[in-house]
Parts: sequence; C-alpha cells; structure tokens
Amino acid sequence: MAVLVACAGLAGGLLAASPVVLAQDQSAAKVEDTIFARKTVMSSLSDNMDQIEMMISTGKIDLDDAREHADTISVMLMAFPHLFPPASNQWKPAADVDPVTGTFASPDVWSKFADFYQRAADASKTAFDMSRADKPDVLKAKTAELRTACNACHGAYLKPQ
Repeated sequence: MAVLVACAGLAGGLLAASPVVLAQDQSAAKVEDTIFARKTVMSSLSDNMDQIEMMISTGKIDLDDAREHADTISVMLMAFPHLFPPASNQWKPAADVDPVTGTFASPDVWSKFADFYQRAADASKTAFDMSRADKPDVLKAKTAELRTACNACHGAYLKPQ
C-alpha cells in the first residue's frame, strides 16, 4: 500500500510540474547558436576524416581506430541536416560574415532540402560502411568515396567565404 501511495504521489508531482515544462521560455535558443553548433559538428566531422586520411597517406592504418572515427562521422552525418532549420537561412551575398556565428550555407540548402538531406544520409551510410571495413583496401575505397561525397555536397551547398 505504501508503494502505491508513493507512486501516486510521484505521478501527481510529475503531472503538476508538466505545465511548467511546457511553458519554458525557448527564446534563449538563437539562430546564431544553431549556426555555431553546425559549424562545430562540421569541424569535428572534418577532424575525424583528417585522422583517417592521415592514416591512409602515411600507410600507418590502425583499422580499429579508423573504424571508430568512421562510426563517429556516420552518426554526425545522420544528425547534421537537422541543424538547418529554416530560420538559419541567413546567407547574403557580399555580407561581412562573422566567422563563428555567420553562415556560409547556400540558400539552396533550404530550397533543395530533400537533396541535401539525401546526400547527408548517403554519406552517413558510406561512413557506416567504412566503420565496418575489415581490410585496409576497403577502408581506402570507402574513404575516397566519402571524400567525393563531401566535396560534392560542399560544392552544391557551401558558399565561398
């Protein structure tokens, strides 16, 4: 009986607090923060890719380490398109862009979002396949495939600085 009373009390407390949670002020979330977050994710993606490409270029391939980097890339690429809400479409030609909070994302990201999203999903799958590479040659081939996908996406959706 005491457990039932405790559970009822906990449930009542959660229900009483739920309007507070729903009424929380979301104004602290700024577009600049979202842009900074996606730049941070892209920097981390790049660092992980650099680690793999360095192993390949030096011939010192540690498959376990490379697979871990590739898995991280795969997960980040799955999340990446979600860091492009419509309000973050703020690129303007010839604007003085803040290197931290300004965007270099082309407006095409939003007008062709299905393509952008699919490219990220395809690249994520390639990185996932890299994370399962059981031989250096497989890792090398998938890394080249991912680099090509990254460069193509940047060519389509990244405005020059």
